Amino acid sequence: MSDALKKRIDEDEIDTILAEDIDFTGELKFKAPLMIKGKFKGEIKASNDLYIGENADIEAKIDADMISSRGKIKGNISAKKRIELFSTAKVEGDITCPDLVIESGAKYDGYCNMVGEPRKKNAN
Repeated sequence: MSDALKKRIDEDEIDTILAEDIDFTGELKFKAPLMIKGKFKGEIKASNDLYIGENADIEAKIDADMISSRGKIKGNISAKKRIELFSTAKVEGDITCPDLVIESGAKYDGYCNMVGEPRKKNAN
């Protein structure tokens, strides 16, 4: 299964890293790959890849090309290409993406939409 996941990203390949001692609140937009290792609360709108470190604590609505997480995310996440949840990842929220990989040990609580159609509500 882990062969399906991308290799650990070399931080030298990332233009911007929000370090572990960063606690950021607001709206974050970016066009180059970004890694979050600290705390973030708000909304993330990306036209590139987002990497979430093992000690990261994210509470946000996230839209990105690809999301690769080893940390904690609370909020709905959407990726145009792929979402990867490594064994240390924890996600509370809905996921929308065409390709989803979850490594054994990851925790996920939410609705998963892989076809791009709106979530259907109960007819009750």
